[in-house]
Order: sequence, then C-alpha cells, then structure tokens
Amino acid sequence: MKFSLIICTYMRPKPLSDLLASVQLQTCYPDEILIIDGSTNNQTQDFIAANSFRNLHYFMVSATDRGLTRQRNFGISKTAQDIEVVCFLDDDTILEPQYFEEILKTYVLFPEALGVGGYIFNEDDWEFVGQDYLPAIDEYYYDGWKKKDGSRFVLRKKLGLDSDTQPGFLPEFSHGRSIGFLPPSGKTYPVEQLMGGVSSFKKTVFQTFQFSTFFEGYGLYEDADFTLRLSKTGKLYVNTAAQLGHYHDSSGRPNQFKYGKMVVRNGWYVWRVKHPKPSIKSKFKWHAITLLLAFIRFSNTFTTTKRQSSFTEFAGRMSAWLVLFFSKPKIKS
Repeated sequence: MKFSLIICTYMRPKPLSDLLASVQLQTCYPDEILIIDGSTNNQTQDFIAANSFRNLHYFMVSATDRGLTRQRNFGISKTAQDIEVVCFLDDDTILEPQYFEEILKTYVLFPEALGVGGYIFNEDDWEFVGQDYLPAIDEYYYDGWKKKDGSRFVLRKKLGLDSDTQPGFLPEFSHGRSIGFLPPSGKTYPVEQLMGGVSSFKKTVFQTFQFSTFFEGYGLYEDADFTLRLSKTGKLYVNTAAQLGHYHDSSGRPNQFKYGKMVVRNGWYVWRVKHPKPSIKSKFKWHAITLLLAFIRFSNTFTTTKRQSSFTEFAGRMSAWLVLFFSKPKIKS
C-alpha cells in the first residue's frame, strides 16, 4: 500500500526533529511526508531547509488554515492521487521501527478497516496477570493485563459512575475509557474511537468525511468527533503492536482556562455527536462526572505545586459548564 504521513505542527521544531529521526529508521518508509506548519515564526521552516528527508514536502499555512483540524484537512488535500492510506502523527511522538509496518499489516488482515490506530507504550505500567485475576478497586484490568487505576476512576467506581463499555467505545453518558486503557498485548482490538495523533485512515474516507472546524486551534477531542462519525459507517481498529512513545511537549498549548473550557464544551459536543438523544439518567451521569472531574481539578490547587494552573483550569471547566445551560454548541454534520 502506498501511504502518506501527515504531521501537523505548531512551534515545535525540536520534537519534530526527533520524530523525523525515528521515521528514518522505519522498516516501511512513507511514500510521502507532508509537514503542515502553523507556526508564527520560521524556526521549523529553517530546520526543514537545513536537513534532507526523503519524500518530504513542507507547507507553511496561512492564518486561515492554522489550527489542528484545518491543518489536517489542508494536508489531506495535498496528498498524491495514488496514496491509499493516510497516517497522522503528533509532532511530539517517537516511533518504534516497525510502526508503519504494523499499521499496514492491519489493513491486510482486516480489509474492511476504515481506520487503524497505533499504540502509545510509554504512559502506563502494565502487568500480565492472566485471565482469572480479580482486580482490586484501585486497579484496572483488561484482557489478562492490569495497571494502577487513576484516582478519578477509583472515585467514579465508588460512586457508581465508571464506564460501562470497552476501551475505545463511548457510553451513553460519555466519559468512557480511551484506547489508552487497552493493554500492550500485541493484539488488534476493534474500537469506535482513535487518537488523532497516532491514527491512520484509508484515503477513500476523506471523499465523505473531514475533520470538523468546530474544534478551533488546539482542537481538543477533534479526533473523537471524527472517528465516532466514521465508525457509524465502518470498522476501526487499534493494533497494539504498532508502538510509539508520546513525549508531551508543553509548547504550543493553550492556557489552562481555555483548556478547561474545551474539556467541557468540546466534551459535550462529542457526547452529542455519538448520542444525540441520551436518556435522562445518562444526562444526569454526564453532568455528575463533569462536575466531579472539575472539583478533582480544583482539589489539585491544594495537593500539587501547580496551584495556579489547577485553579485556572477548574475555573475554565465551571465557566463552560454554566454556559451550556444557556448556549449549547450546534452539532455539525
């Protein structure tokens, strides 16, 4: 399969250089690499000009095409006609050598797949414990593997608000467990959501689907919106053998107040994309979990050293939650 790699970047020349270095070591090399740069300075452009990468094409976009969703749509429009699969990577990831080989293998094994996601291996410590293991309340267990569960999920369990679906599937009340809760088993799992920064899609899907411009700038949850819409028409998978590291870079991110607003408002939007008419019980659960997570963030004001950012994000979350009662986002088709 001929495949294109699209990397949307913003003010991150050093992480981008580390990613491109790992691309050079791939057992399957992209037929084209498209760098879609939304930076407001020339540092990334200068880095690309000073280095030689095979099959690389660089585009610096104007303000009208800046922002994650717009840059992705721009990149798709620049792919060659004979490309069959389009891969997306966040600019602060680093690939294992077989990443693309495993992604392409999945399309062969599952020819009905419209999209295939990779697997981030460096964010959790998993342990294989077998099929008969009974996890403690502070543990998460799936398909023979366990890891420590986050404090917010432990509290949700105690309050009867935990997700009731498999990882990568959205409950009727939203707030599910992401594909990050799939274990490093080497297996391929069906899902209905992919993380945009470690995703790939058959190019034919873009004849019908685009990334929504509702998600401005940083684009939080734009990947969930896109893949939830796409999963209504076909199959999506995550191959946990297609591995990469995600090394979160703080540059280019919004301030905490804006981020907190996006968590709630964009989260509501994605929920209603999948479940436009949830039950009263599910509505109650969505609001209960949203408030619970906001006040957990508020508690970080007293329990962490990042007091100001914790409070600012809490304020952003509460602001967006209150606005929902007066102005709900309009769902775009």
